[in-house]
Amino acid sequence: MKLVTFDVDGKIGAGYLDGDQIVVCADGPDAGRAILTLIESGAGAAAWEKRGAGGAARIAAQDARLLAPIPQPIRNIFCVGKNYYAHANEFHSSGFDSSGKEAVPAAPIMFTKATTSVVGPDDIVLGSLDHTNSVDYEGELGVVIGQRSFQVAKADAYDHVFGYVIINDVTSRELQRHHNQWLVGKSLDTFCPMGPYIVTADEAGDVTKMVLETRVNDEVRQHASVADLIFDIPTVIETMTATMTMLPGDILATGTCDGVGIGYSPPKFLQKGDRMSVRITGLGELNNTIG
Repeated sequence: MKLVTFDVDGKIGAGYLDGDQIVVCADGPDAGRAILTLIESGAGAAAWEKRGAGGAARIAAQDARLLAPIPQPIRNIFCVGKNYYAHANEFHSSGFDSSGKEAVPAAPIMFTKATTSVVGPDDIVLGSLDHTNSVDYEGELGVVIGQRSFQVAKADAYDHVFGYVIINDVTSRELQRHHNQWLVGKSLDTFCPMGPYIVTADEAGDVTKMVLETRVNDEVRQHASVADLIFDIPTVIETMTATMTMLPGDILATGTCDGVGIGYSPPKFLQKGDRMSVRITGLGELNNTIG
C-alpha cells in the first residue's frame, strides 16, 4: 500500500493511493499525523484498507498536493554516513570528510537531521539558506520503523520495518566541514525532502533488488543498487537498537551512493533553479527544486 499525506485547498488529509485516486482515511486537524498514528497503533495498513472497502471518500490524485508522508517526524531522522563503497571513497578523497582516517568505515557512522528540515514532493529546497553556496544532493532509501524496537537481532530486523520512502539528504558541504560534524550542515530548513509516499513493506518486497537513481536537471548523477550497501538494513537496525530504543514511526536514511556533487572536479554544487529527481524502484519519484 502507498500511504500519502496531502493538501487540497489548504485542508490536510491522509490515505492511500488506489490507481489514480486517493482513498481518504483521515482528515481534520490531526490528519497530518495520521500515518504516524496508524503505525503507532500496530494495526497495520489493513486498517485503512478496511476503511476503503467500507466506502471511504475518494479524490482524484491529480487534485491533491502531496506532502511528506510524515510531515513532522517524532524525532530527528537517523542517518547512515558513507554506506556505499564508491561513495565512501569519493567522499573521503573530496577534502570534506571529517569522520575519520579510514575511507571505508569499520562500523556504521550515524548522525541525524532535524525534523524541521523535512519537506515534501515538489517543495522548494531553500539553498539560499546556505551562505557558503555549497549545496549538494544525496538520494537515499528511507526505512520507516513499525514497532518499538530494542536489541533486535539482524535475523529479525525486517519484522520491525513498516515501510520504505525516498529521502534526499541535501547537505551544505562547507558547513559540514566547518563544524567537523554533520548535524549543522544537514539540518538546514527544507534540506530533507521526503516522499512521495511510504510503501508498506509487504508491497515493497525485496529491498536489495531496488535501484536508486538521482538526476539533476535530467542528468543522471547517481545510480546504484541497494544491494551495494556496506552495512545492510538489518545490520543498521541491529546496531541502532543494541543500546537505544527505536520508536514506531522513526525514520532511518540508509546512506547515499557515489555521484554526489563533491565527487566531481570541480564540485558540481547546486544552484538556484536546479531540479533534483530521486527515483527508487517501486517507491516512485521525489522531485524538488533549489530556491
